[in-house]
Amino acid sequence: MFKKSLQQLLRDLKENESFKEQIVHWHELEAVEARTCPFPDQMNNKLVQALQKRGIGELYTHQEAAYSATQKGENIVAVTPTASGKTLCYNLPVLQQISENNESRALYIFPTKALAQDQMSELNELIDEMDVPIRSYTYDGDTSPSIRQAVRKVGHVVITNPDMLHSAILPHHTKWVSFFENLQYIIIDELHTYRGVFGSHVANVIRRLKRIAAYYGANPTFICTSATIANPKELAEELTGRPMRLIQNNGAPRGKKHFIFYNPPIVNEPLNIRRSATVDVNELAKQFLTNGIQTIVFARSRVRVEIILSHLQELIKHRFGPDTIRGYRGGYLPKQRREIERGLRKGDIIGVVSTNALELGVDIGQLQVCVMTGYPGSIASVWQQAGRAGRRQNESAIIMVAGSSPIDQYIIQHPEAFFDRSPESARLNPDNLIILMDHLKCAAYELPFKRGETFDGVEIEEILEYLTEHQVLHERAEKWYWMNESFPAHGISLRSASQENVVIIDQSDVTKHTVIGEMDRFSSMTLLHDEAIYLHQGTQYQVEYLDWDERKAFVREVSVEYYTDANLAVKLTVLEEDETKQRPYAHLSYGDVMVNAKATIFKKIRMSTFENIGSGPIHLPEEELHSSGMWFSFSPELIEQFGEASLEAGLMGFAHVLGAVCPVFAMCDRNDLHVVPQIKADHSERPTVFVYDSYPGGIGLSKEIYQKVDSVLQHVQNLVESCPCQSGCQACVGATSSFGQLETKQIVKRLVSGLLADKTSY
Repeated sequence: MFKKSLQQLLRDLKENESFKEQIVHWHELEAVEARTCPFPDQMNNKLVQALQKRGIGELYTHQEAAYSATQKGENIVAVTPTASGKTLCYNLPVLQQISENNESRALYIFPTKALAQDQMSELNELIDEMDVPIRSYTYDGDTSPSIRQAVRKVGHVVITNPDMLHSAILPHHTKWVSFFENLQYIIIDELHTYRGVFGSHVANVIRRLKRIAAYYGANPTFICTSATIANPKELAEELTGRPMRLIQNNGAPRGKKHFIFYNPPIVNEPLNIRRSATVDVNELAKQFLTNGIQTIVFARSRVRVEIILSHLQELIKHRFGPDTIRGYRGGYLPKQRREIERGLRKGDIIGVVSTNALELGVDIGQLQVCVMTGYPGSIASVWQQAGRAGRRQNESAIIMVAGSSPIDQYIIQHPEAFFDRSPESARLNPDNLIILMDHLKCAAYELPFKRGETFDGVEIEEILEYLTEHQVLHERAEKWYWMNESFPAHGISLRSASQENVVIIDQSDVTKHTVIGEMDRFSSMTLLHDEAIYLHQGTQYQVEYLDWDERKAFVREVSVEYYTDANLAVKLTVLEEDETKQRPYAHLSYGDVMVNAKATIFKKIRMSTFENIGSGPIHLPEEELHSSGMWFSFSPELIEQFGEASLEAGLMGFAHVLGAVCPVFAMCDRNDLHVVPQIKADHSERPTVFVYDSYPGGIGLSKEIYQKVDSVLQHVQNLVESCPCQSGCQACVGATSSFGQLETKQIVKRLVSGLLADKTSY
């Protein structure tokens, strides 16, 4: 049967009436030639020969720059696109060092076990080509006890993840003496994933790691690699506490890329509801797959992955067989994932439907087409997913199919906001008091603190004395010792800022209940209440019962086409105003807030149309959270001008749009920031909209919004004004009260223009 080439299919897309009307923007990135350098003179001959055997005759410019900087003892962060050979930026210095001194050791830290396994395979292939006795091992939860001792004693390269380092390696450092004494390199891959609460925890794990290395006389060099973000040098320095050299002179080649923004047709004009993105994704992917063109489809959730996968398998099974297109998500067994990755590299599998599990740098070769079901949530994620398409010299296509959400519609209709903006900054706050105190407990267990000692430059004696008063530590002879039998790392999750976490127990298999995760108490009110739909590694679970007193949530795996969203009755108290900016009819402030919250009801919202399809009550006690936030305080005159009910609807609409835009600017999950409108705030009696971090102590997200407030407001204004709806809809000001959506939309526009203007009247 005749198969069309990618170029022919792209031409069809441009000319086919049913497709071309939905194409909002077609952006072409021209091909780029490779820029290379010869191998450095001092590089080990066996290493050079091994590279040549693998078809590498020269190094890309960024690989050579990374190698040269590390040979001078500099700490580096290498930032280049997906599939540009970042792995050699750290493998070359490490293998060079070990070939010079067989006692040298290196620690590789990857955010996931899958990535660690993948990188170990690549490293071992290079070691085999060198034909030298260098041993590399993974050390994670799957490592059998029988070989753990060998890893500790003879492993030149130990590949692990932050959770394992935190709970299994650092607390037992006395078993790793020879490893820590000879530790020369610490590799942190996928740096951009270490942000928010997780990044703040990992920064403290790195502080503990450096403290133990120093105790054994080692001063390792850090090599970090990252996808494109706005602040890689700053993030690497915050995470490691070391000055960094930024390497971003990417020398890897790139084939021509077509970036297509596609918006499904409107099916309900008054409500501005579009056809489900899933329908169009299926149709687009089918065009490529039936012509044998390797394609990856990204979906936002496990249920979307399975829906798209079953459709596509049905469409092409007679042509290629069902096993030529596969799903890939959290919940698949490691053996199954490896098999899919191999099939993609070899070309046996022509299509894969994945959650963002394949966004990170697992080697699946380079496919020709990437189709995204909706905007992934950040510019950095789009470029990561787009990087999965395009063999080095070949043409490729990336198609982003918009959903109905406000941010999807804004990005798709304002391509300049995507192509002209740099990716987001990643933020973390390692000195968050709750997180810092948790890691000081761990560090005191590992090695007692001496009086006058700092924690990587942070003054800590006040906290140590507080822990002594509460009988957590014991002071003797100018030293602080851990005084409990159990070690603290087991009770501290790197994914949460709260000490009293709710444990999530999967009871899908009645014979075997499994703990699959945990969540801080405050977040669990809205995400783990009875009947909530909870997503874990792409898999959907329904919460059967939340035992609030025992801090346990019992869940069961389900497959449903809706998600849940809980209403929080929130009372906010401003504790301290740290900064303020005056505007003619409002002022903006940043500071400490106290949040008293009670979850009241939850709604079931259909994924495809965002319509409300049910609701239910939540029976939980009130919770208190001390955090940081920023707020917009409007003039009380507005109440008289618009009327209290109309203004309240306007504030809710403004909060709805802010809730969509803020996570993009703060590079965080939508649940990390909460937006709350109040017609009369307690502290000022003014109409106010609060944006606060939903973590104890705050982690700097609302501060990021405060600092970039004009850019945020500009995007809010553009989103509302560009929405084609007649009277307000879910894609702009949200579901509002019965005061008339036209009025609400107009009020939101006037509130925002008033905040942006120097001199304006409402």
